[in-house]
Amino acid sequence: MAFCIMKHSVAGKRQTHCTGMRILLILTLAGALCAQAPQQNAPPSDETTIQVDVALVNVLASVRDKRGGLVANLEKNDFTIFEDGKQQEIKYFARETDLPLTIGLLIDVSGSQRNLIDIERSAASQFFSQVMRKKDEAFLISFGEEVELLQDYTNSARMLSQGMNGLRVSSGVGGFGPGPVPTSGDPRGTVLYDAVFLAADEKLRSEVGRKVIVVITDGVDEGSRKKIEDAIEAAQKADAVIYSIDYFDPRAYGYGPFGFGGGGAGEGYLRRMSDATGGHVYKVDRSHSLDEVFHELQEEMRSQYSIGFMSSNEKRDGSYRKLEIRMASKELKAQVRKGYYATKPDAR
Repeated sequence: MAFCIMKHSVAGKRQTHCTGMRILLILTLAGALCAQAPQQNAPPSDETTIQVDVALVNVLASVRDKRGGLVANLEKNDFTIFEDGKQQEIKYFARETDLPLTIGLLIDVSGSQRNLIDIERSAASQFFSQVMRKKDEAFLISFGEEVELLQDYTNSARMLSQGMNGLRVSSGVGGFGPGPVPTSGDPRGTVLYDAVFLAADEKLRSEVGRKVIVVITDGVDEGSRKKIEDAIEAAQKADAVIYSIDYFDPRAYGYGPFGFGGGGAGEGYLRRMSDATGGHVYKVDRSHSLDEVFHELQEEMRSQYSIGFMSSNEKRDGSYRKLEIRMASKELKAQVRKGYYATKPDAR
């Protein structure tokens, strides 16, 4: 059995490939060259650049206070980072308000979500119109009994909204799915883990900058060929943060036509994926609409910190390294991925 996804290539798209284990440092040497050589031998106007591969581990972190509010005005000395229990020296620090953002929106269209699709379509369209900036890009995937790519990379909120017109309850036919992200085999239920794995491994792993997977689902997986561990590992290797929106129709779970009583059975699994990647679980209920959740998510993605360090363990043996961030203030708590895989820069 093979999983596959169509690659996307358009003029003007960010094409540089890297992971959190590598950053390309561009050193401008034009001034130095001019000082060492006669003026007539200097290049006319182009800058001479050298690209250096550096094993920089990049970590995205959100910080909350005791009340759960986001804190966005911290400095480098407010953070201490540890790898496998050993303190690391922070080499790079920035507030992530302007760096390019790549978003993969994954929407559950299984039978249990059929009454929520119109609400999701409207709220997600509004979200993209507000969150997308000039250098940002996003793609849209639906998943039920099959996984389908509805809109490939674009920075157009209009095209993303048009793509959401393709949201429909998954038909559950066997064989290869109709979209460009096919799965194969017997009909299944809700292939949540397959969808997360594909988004991380095939779409986000070779992208640069900040990478986010937003998944709207009740958290129930039925029939994925990938396990939850595979989905988490793929997201960690892609340096992608998973934000889960726990949204379910109470009528689909026998709670009657009105109100939210009880809940879907998948909240714990969503929390496991989000916690492992430094994300957060948002819950939609009677007092917390999907529109409000998207607004909070937008604020969180614009309130992150980027922290880079050179690991004191120079081996690139593919091993898993545990990460921990401690805050200078005990009133604050950092939300960060649990670890990373020390793979070689070009390892896939």
